Amino acid sequence: MKRWIKRSLFGIFGATLLIGGLSACGHRPGTMGANMTAEQQAEFKAKMVDRMSSKLDLNADQKVRLTALADKLQEQRKAMIGTSTDPRAEMKALIAGDKFDKARAQALVNEKTAAVSNKSPEVIAALADFYDSLNAAQQTKVRDLLQGRHGFWHRG
Repeated sequence: MKRWIKRSLFGIFGATLLIGGLSACGHRPGTMGANMTAEQQAEFKAKMVDRMSSKLDLNADQKVRLTALADKLQEQRKAMIGTSTDPRAEMKALIAGDKFDKARAQALVNEKTAAVSNKSPEVIAALADFYDSLNAAQQTKVRDLLQGRHGFWHRG
C-alpha cells in the first residue's frame, strides 16, 4: 500500500475516533447527561450514595465520607465540562473550515487534562479517606464488587 494512502487512512481513522469520542461524551441521554440540572444531579448523587451505602452496610460516618467523595467527583466532572454549554458545537467548530483546527483541538485537550490534573489530588484524598474508613469486610466487598463478582452496577 502506498505510504500516503496509509497515512490518510490512519488520519481519517484517528479523527473519526476523536470526533466520535468527544461527541459521545457531549451527548448522554437520560440521567447521566451533561445537561442535567443541579436538582437532577443532586437526586442522582443521593441515589448512588444510598445504593452504595446499602450494598456496603455503611455507618453514618462512612456515608458522610462517601458523600464527600461524590461531591469531589462531581466537582471534577464540572471542571472537565468547563464553561462549554454545547460540547458538540466545539467539535463542529474544529471541522468547520477546510482544515482541521489542530490548535483548538490541542487547547481542548490541554483544558481537559488540566482540569483532571488540578482536581485529582482532592478526589484521591476523598477516595482514600472513604476507603480507609471501611472495615476489612467492607474493603473486601468493594474489591469484589469492582471485580464484577456481585454485579455492583446492576440493579438489585
